[in-house]
Amino acid sequence: MRYVPIDPALFINNRKRLIKELKPASLALLNSNDIMPTTADGTMPFKQNSDLFYLTGIHQEESILLLCPGFCEEGKREILFLREPNEHLEKWHGHKLTKAEATAISGIKTVMWLSDFEGMFHHLMVMSGSENVYLNSNEHYRAEVVVETRDARFIKWCQARYPLHTYQRLAPILAKLRTIKQPQELKLMQRACDITESAFRRVLNFVKPGVMEYEVEAEYTHEFLRNGSRGHAYTPIIASGKNNVILHYIDNDQRCAKGDLLLLDAGAEYANYNADLTRTIPVSGRFTKRQKDVYNAVLRVQRKAMKLMSAGMVYFDYHREVEKLMQSELIGLKLISKSDLKNQKPGQEAFRKYYYHGTSHMLGLDVHDLGNMHATMAVGSVWTVEPGIYIKEEGIGIRLENNVVIRKNGVDDLMKNIPIEAEEIEEIMNSK
Repeated sequence: MRYVPIDPALFINNRKRLIKELKPASLALLNSNDIMPTTADGTMPFKQNSDLFYLTGIHQEESILLLCPGFCEEGKREILFLREPNEHLEKWHGHKLTKAEATAISGIKTVMWLSDFEGMFHHLMVMSGSENVYLNSNEHYRAEVVVETRDARFIKWCQARYPLHTYQRLAPILAKLRTIKQPQELKLMQRACDITESAFRRVLNFVKPGVMEYEVEAEYTHEFLRNGSRGHAYTPIIASGKNNVILHYIDNDQRCAKGDLLLLDAGAEYANYNADLTRTIPVSGRFTKRQKDVYNAVLRVQRKAMKLMSAGMVYFDYHREVEKLMQSELIGLKLISKSDLKNQKPGQEAFRKYYYHGTSHMLGLDVHDLGNMHATMAVGSVWTVEPGIYIKEEGIGIRLENNVVIRKNGVDDLMKNIPIEAEEIEEIMNSK
């Protein structure tokens, strides 16, 4: 474990909050993620199912959480099933959790080995009086599932073996719960943001004409790892020159040239929680007048967008207001005109040539975190604020992104200490 141990009270409380949302006479089950193969005997780094981690703090493959809150025996109301350690596993793959260690992490007193799962599950399904079985699935609004998950396989097995139970969806409940971050979660997210700040400051002192985009990526990676992060929260975007107008450019294989802008979209993961930062800097250490004018226009939109955010506001209403702010700035930059506005059609607004993505998304255990984008912004939810202007014909792509917590009155900026003023960025880059 690279991060400071998390107080199990977080996971205990999360399970209590979930149980309150279940119908009477219910049972709920969640699986860990699979270890995904590459080719031959290779595998990808393990990424835990965020819902299972949210409820247990367990970061180990082949783990199952079984909840049966109404069962008569207290010791069987919460059961965590783990892969049983053995000498062979330890020699080849290292340490696996003991029962005591799993209890210390999760706060779950009853820990059993996977070999006991089917018998115990059958016992609770037929003897607990549970009528409703809550199973988990990936229902994220951006999800394009092409790989069958452990949860999906379990749903097929369970419904085939126990066809007369009533099945319920866990996903909407967990999405609602995970939207509002607990104080401990916000501390972990702040740590992810602080590590990201350290890496960005390192990059400001590194970038100069001639460096490769992947060298810049390596500077981020170095600083993330040395601070206890497992690495990047998402595939980083290190986009110089013409690449900075491509929203999801991830090749990171071009040379940074004198006079170009370098768009940096990179954030650290810490304890499975994520930061999501974007800054745009001048490769040569100084913005041109035109670059700075566009940069400051984006910065003004971002700051006004933060002021617009408030508890009770619906994201899509907020985004439309940000688009109006951007429209005004684009007129000021002489990229669009008032006559363009008169002639535009709904869905084909003039500003969309230069600003063609959403302003915000939720953030947490997933970079595009769970939550209902059509619901009002909840107190305690965390959002990105990331306006941008992209002028392909001028080679100018600028995006600025911070992470904020919605409060009763306004927002808290988790990235308020990360340099963003054009002059401060120039000062740091020229103080090497």
